[in-house]
Amino acid sequence: MLTLALILKHTSMRFYLLLTLLVISQWCLAQSQIAWSQPVSVADNQFGNMHPRVVTDGDGNPLIIWGKNSTKQVFFSRWTGNGFSSPVNLNPGTIPVFAASWAGPDLASHGDTVYVVFKETPEDDSGIYIVRSFDGGENFSGPERVDAIADSISRFPSVGTDANGNPLVAFMKFNPGWGNARYVLAKSEDHGSTFNADVLGSRFSGGDVCDCCPATVVSSGNTAALMYRDNLNNLRNSWAGISFDGGNSFNGGIEIDNTDWMINACPSSGPDGIIIGDSLYSVFMSAASGKTLCYRSRSTLSSLQLESIVPITGNFAGLGLQNFPRIATSGKAAAIAWMQTVNSSAQLAVQFTNNISNGFSAGYEVLAANHVTNTDITLSNTEVYVVWEDQNSGTVKFKSGTYMLSGWSDHLNNLPLVRIYPNPTKTSEFYVEFDAPNLSQLSFDLFDAQGQQRLSGSGLLIEGALKVEVGNLSAGVYFIRIKDQDRSVTRSVVID
Repeated sequence: MLTLALILKHTSMRFYLLLTLLVISQWCLAQSQIAWSQPVSVADNQFGNMHPRVVTDGDGNPLIIWGKNSTKQVFFSRWTGNGFSSPVNLNPGTIPVFAASWAGPDLASHGDTVYVVFKETPEDDSGIYIVRSFDGGENFSGPERVDAIADSISRFPSVGTDANGNPLVAFMKFNPGWGNARYVLAKSEDHGSTFNADVLGSRFSGGDVCDCCPATVVSSGNTAALMYRDNLNNLRNSWAGISFDGGNSFNGGIEIDNTDWMINACPSSGPDGIIIGDSLYSVFMSAASGKTLCYRSRSTLSSLQLESIVPITGNFAGLGLQNFPRIATSGKAAAIAWMQTVNSSAQLAVQFTNNISNGFSAGYEVLAANHVTNTDITLSNTEVYVVWEDQNSGTVKFKSGTYMLSGWSDHLNNLPLVRIYPNPTKTSEFYVEFDAPNLSQLSFDLFDAQGQQRLSGSGLLIEGALKVEVGNLSAGVYFIRIKDQDRSVTRSVVID
């Protein structure tokens, strides 16, 4: 790759080459290694935008569902090659659907086989239903009842698929009167036409489940994990029930979250996870530290042991809270999306690795700011797809990104870890974290989107961060090049 010094020698081409280098540097050296598209609305706001979920079809194209609370509907849209299809209402008027920002219908795919599950409202005397498509979402069947539970009560369905493409539907189950809250799983062996009797997938702590917290079910081969938030006398840690026979029974549980959050209230947020080999990677929210943060953990399935747990970002200046984390994988690549508020701005944040064996870096990217409520993420073998509930437009927003495959990971791992916050910034200053010893001397150059140098300076790392004052620069996208004695890294920063 051309160096900045070489580019600056070619003064006649300075504008174009410098801009090109900065864009390439942002694509290649940013922690996510993703080149992002511009965001688009999936549909007009008349269709609502609650609790969007995204998966891919057999060709790697995105499929999206979401709910509309005012009309009790669930909508579906698919990528057609040059845009999203007109939304299709998946529930008949005789089955009104529960939909909220924090919970609602769920979606799973196995190639071009697509399943959508939803809960009829009111919850206390109605059922859970599934609709199916076997052509990538072009056509859907009528609804089939999932939960044959007599006088019991159900809520919060989640759907995954087994190795043969049959649906696995997890849901919360209560005794009449809303007692004995637990998570169960109903398995189909005929692609959703009928379901076996549900089996218990929780209660491994000895307590009930958190009765206001959604769950997630994922599988790989014959291994399935039902992840839920527990409630052991107000201890709200997250757990995973583990099945090694494709969801026919659950052999034990893993406490995937040992932060020990005690709260006599409703968190309204549950865990998510992926299975890669013998590892279950989980993400969840906890406020055990006194700050509402998102975490990721790794557990070994064969031994039913939690191996590690870390905050996704940890606390930082301006952070209000984090919530609703989601995780997805394709091969060894993995990505996490979550909502956070930074300086009162509700953001969509994403963290990525192209080889989960190497772990995640400490950095992340902000894909949207202001009015972000909930989000979801999925991966194909070259693309990342993100959806979120945008309250400013009243629509489901969508953004795609192309990521690099193997070949760059070793190079990237040797680069310094850099994080810029707040980013976007609404103030006259921001901070750059750089993995060098405190009091190290750094220099920086700030360029605008046209490649013109706007600022330069130097300073010492104080508590791991360099303060950069931008004065009254106009709003826009800028690129900052940070250098220490033998390293140089370029990142983008948005002045809002």
